[in-house]
Amino acid sequence: MTARGHYYKGNPLKQLRAFCQAARLGSVTRAADALFLSQPAVSLQIGALESSLGKPLFERLGRRLALTREGEVLYEIARPLIDGIDGIEAEFRSRLKGLDAGELNIAAGSSTILYLLPPLVQAYRERYPDVQLKLHSVTGADGLDRIRSDEVDLAVGSMLDVPNDIDYAATHSFDPMLIAPLDHPLAQRDPLRLEDLSPYGLILPPKRLTTYRLVDLVFQQRRVPYTVALEVGGWEVIKQYVAMGLGISIVTGICLSDADREKLAIRNLREYFPPRSYGVVVRKGKYLSPQARAFVDLVRPELFTRRDYFESGHSER
Repeated sequence: MTARGHYYKGNPLKQLRAFCQAARLGSVTRAADALFLSQPAVSLQIGALESSLGKPLFERLGRRLALTREGEVLYEIARPLIDGIDGIEAEFRSRLKGLDAGELNIAAGSSTILYLLPPLVQAYRERYPDVQLKLHSVTGADGLDRIRSDEVDLAVGSMLDVPNDIDYAATHSFDPMLIAPLDHPLAQRDPLRLEDLSPYGLILPPKRLTTYRLVDLVFQQRRVPYTVALEVGGWEVIKQYVAMGLGISIVTGICLSDADREKLAIRNLREYFPPRSYGVVVRKGKYLSPQARAFVDLVRPELFTRRDYFESGHSER
């Protein structure tokens, strides 16, 4: 029997689905969990596919599977096909009912949920009241894991480094801001130099977070000494501690409101620190449901002047 005959005697859809999940998750075990199959079943599907094509599709690097050159070619071809097939039922039902039903899962960090998403969620709910909207509060790494495993449709947040399998489209930008008590010596200093911050202790988020690493990088690059008086999570807590006179901080403008200007001195630091962008994060090649496309269109309509923006692998970063 020829390889072609063997291929069509089996179930090419099941084989390709098992292959794509293993490629996406880097593990047969995780692929089996995602497909609700046993590990041997997934291994057999992938083995049959490799046999029919006559090429090895994976190589093992430690405990993780990596695509071979041939595997990468097949994944690029098969991924949009499998995503499209898996999305047929949702697409069919949504076209029958419009956007009057369905579900949308969005991953976002706590700051994004607190400061950026409220008006977007409100507008979405007003337009599509019957869509079940679920917000998943996550850290950056957890959010990427959920995107890769398709636990969520998309994420909204800030990214400095964009992995090769992820698309990120910036939609908002915020300047870095110094905040200090109203009577602080830096409140009226003009010009304000980075060196002027050195004598005062900073209140920053924990070291594992992007903000801390970015602040440290800028001070190190400019060889300006600094001290951290306090590490604490949450912009609202940081703003309160600064207002109490416990230190100064460098925050992203996303967290500042008109009410904050009544109790804090706020100075723009874009001369020294880069702005932080926030936007939509999806897995490359991801089939976006009508509910997800409607949300992205609401966030930034020009992203869908071409309907297949994300599906074609574009990225703004």
